[in-house]
Amino acid sequence: MSTDTVTNYEQRPVVIPPGAVSQRRFRISRLATPYALLLPAGFLYALFIVYPIIRQFDISFYTWHIFPGVPNPYVGWSNYARIFHDPAIRTAAWNTLLFLVITVPIQMFLGLTAAALLTDRLPGRGLWRALIFLPVVTSWVVVSYVFAYIFAQQGGLANAVLSFFAGHAVHIDWLAQTWTGNAVIWIVSIWKGVGWSFIMFLAALDGVPRDLVESGRVDGASEPRIWRHVVIPNIRPTITFVLVLLVIGASQVFTQVYITTGGGPFGSTGVLLTYAYQQAFSFFDFSYAAAIASLMAVLVLGLSILQIRLMRRSDG
Repeated sequence: MSTDTVTNYEQRPVVIPPGAVSQRRFRISRLATPYALLLPAGFLYALFIVYPIIRQFDISFYTWHIFPGVPNPYVGWSNYARIFHDPAIRTAAWNTLLFLVITVPIQMFLGLTAAALLTDRLPGRGLWRALIFLPVVTSWVVVSYVFAYIFAQQGGLANAVLSFFAGHAVHIDWLAQTWTGNAVIWIVSIWKGVGWSFIMFLAALDGVPRDLVESGRVDGASEPRIWRHVVIPNIRPTITFVLVLLVIGASQVFTQVYITTGGGPFGSTGVLLTYAYQQAFSFFDFSYAAAIASLMAVLVLGLSILQIRLMRRSDG
């Protein structure tokens, strides 16, 4: 090939077919469309979730006042140091931990048991599924007020039932005592939350290969062995997911405590969030409340990461 031919060939303009341009634009629009649709939700999430969290951490390092023009001196870690010397925090932390330890395993056990019973073709299983899940979509405020009425000292349903069986009037002040008040909080939380675990486990059990279960039964394996070696390994990711979210939810318990007992008597049924709420909106100590909430966020995040790692290690 001659030099002139090569030169002419190299100087020839490159023509891009119109179809390639349209395909490139289509690929770009296809990639950009999901992000464009997520942009409004992302903006709202950053505005109402991310920014308040960052602002909360910032406020915790100051003696912050709600009134404009009032100076907010920087105090460093003093609000966090105050947490470890506050006896009321110990009671609130103990009640929060007790709530977590009691309600989370019971919700998971009842949810998994109900899901196992209702996976087979039982008569009316659709109705039972709806009844179990119905409390989940009910307002926390409504449910808390209903249970506060049930366990009221005067005219409450619980005392009426006890009076019927006892043969005389019973006037137990359920919500004004430490252990009975905490028990009411646990009951209402389990009753309302078990339906969520039930739905999660029901979906997971539907994904377990039926041939493996039937093969185990044909080979003579007992139901506990089938659950241990077939069912549980297949639904372990769901167990981890449910456990982590229930722990996060239990650490943030607030509404049912605030409405039923109000944290009383004398803070003996209060939890960390009700105590932080009291500090912020009863005593206007927003910096201390922000420090409590910030420390809780860090602890819950660390606990969630620890749970996930332990579950993954057990899988290995």
